[in-house]
Amino acid sequence: MQNFASVLGDAVALILSGDADLMEIIALSLRVTITAVIVACLIGLPLGAVVGAFRFPGRTLATVLLNSLMGLPPVVVGLIVYLALSASGPLGPLGLLYTPTAMVIAQTILVTPIVAALTRQVIEDLDREYSEQFRSLGVGPVTRIAALLWDARYSLLTVALAGFGRAVAEVGAVIIVGGNINHVTRVMTTTIALETSKGNLELALALGVVLLVIAVLVNAAVMGLRASAARAAYA
Repeated sequence: MQNFASVLGDAVALILSGDADLMEIIALSLRVTITAVIVACLIGLPLGAVVGAFRFPGRTLATVLLNSLMGLPPVVVGLIVYLALSASGPLGPLGLLYTPTAMVIAQTILVTPIVAALTRQVIEDLDREYSEQFRSLGVGPVTRIAALLWDARYSLLTVALAGFGRAVAEVGAVIIVGGNINHVTRVMTTTIALETSKGNLELALALGVVLLVIAVLVNAAVMGLRASAARAAYA
C-alpha cells in the first residue's frame, strides 16, 4: 500500500505531464457540467423570479415543492432518466442513453430546483425593497422580472455557482445514464470511483485535486466579480 505522500506526488506529476486521457476526462466533465448549469439557469432563474416576485394561488405549494426538490436523490433521478431514455422508454428512439446528452439531462434535473429555489429567495427579498417603486411607475410583469434579475445579477452568480458545484461533483446519476464509457462518457467523478476501486490511486487523486482547484478558481472568480461590482456601485 503506497503512502499518501507518494500517491499525491505521483498525482501532481500526472497533472503536470498533461496526460491526454486526463485532459479528455476533465474537458468532458466541464463541457457536461457547464451545459447543464446553463440550461438549469435558463429554466430556474425565470421560474424562481416569478415565484419570488408575484403572489398567486398555489405559491406556497410551489415554494415548498422547489425547496423539497433541492434534495432530490441523484440515484433516483438517474434511474428515472435511465427508464425514460432506455429502449423501451418514451424517449428511447432518440438513442440518448449512455451519451453526454443523457448526463446533461440528469444534471439539469438535479440543478434546476437548486437554482430556482435560491433565485426565489433572492428575488423575493429584492422585490420587497422595490415593490413601491414598481407600483408607482406602473411597471409590467415582464419588465419587473427583467429588472429584478438584472439588479440581482451578482447574487445570482452565486446561485449559479451553487448549481455548478452540485453538478460537477455529481456521480450517482451520471454513472447510471452515462455508463462511464472510456473516451465517451467518462467524467472526473465516475473516473475517481472506478480508478479507486481498481487501486489506481494516482489518477483518482489527480482528478480529485483538479476538482478542488476548479472549485477554488470558480469561487475566487465570483468573489472578485462581486467585489468589483461593489466598488463600482460606491464609486
